[in-house]
Amino acid sequence: MGNAPLPGEKAAPAHSQTLSRGIRMLEILSDETTALSIGEISARMGVHRSIAYRILRTLEDHGLVARDSAGGISLGTGLATLARGVARDLQTAALPELTSLANELGTTAFLVVLDRGDCTTLTSVEPRHSRAAVVQRPGTRHSLHVGAPGLAIQAMLDDSQWEAISPDQPRRPEVASVRELGFAVSHHEVLPGVTSVAVPLRLTQGLQPAAIAVVYPSAQLPPEQVGSSVKEAARRISEQLR
Repeated sequence: MGNAPLPGEKAAPAHSQTLSRGIRMLEILSDETTALSIGEISARMGVHRSIAYRILRTLEDHGLVARDSAGGISLGTGLATLARGVARDLQTAALPELTSLANELGTTAFLVVLDRGDCTTLTSVEPRHSRAAVVQRPGTRHSLHVGAPGLAIQAMLDDSQWEAISPDQPRRPEVASVRELGFAVSHHEVLPGVTSVAVPLRLTQGLQPAAIAVVYPSAQLPPEQVGSSVKEAARRISEQLR
């Protein structure tokens, strides 16, 4: 057969197309702040509506997606149950500190981990009494090479770890400053008009490289003041996990 491996070759690992499409549907929905129609989803997935609808029904049966009265589709509450098991101890230790930090500074505070070369938000907290908070949804991903969380995680990786993650791209020069000051700052890198301040989390071995960060409209707060508060929150989280 034309696709059969030659003698001595290893067969390519088998993948489930249906599972892959289901995950892709969840990724599409996670990038949106409003519900999507089945037509919009099928178009973005590049599949026929009937295929998208079968996947939708399966995800809906497990509570991973939900439909409103108008047929709009969004992520379901079942995902929150699954997410609680991801880095459970880290999330448990971080959540009270993130809440305190968000309300102290009037900014959105969030926990980020390194995942497949990206910074991925595990959990976030918006300030209790602010109408201008920047939304940072759990599951949001951005490159390790941009933004304060990326700089913070770059600063905590040794040379061999960095080579394994990014063999073709050097660390950013700002990493030296992050190591000296203990916090990273970025302006307008992930979102225009937004400043982020992040601090590496010094955790025990076996846990993913992580950082905590805040994000807010630029010029709202001086980064030095914010950095001091975020460093203190990171210290308390790290102490709980030692």
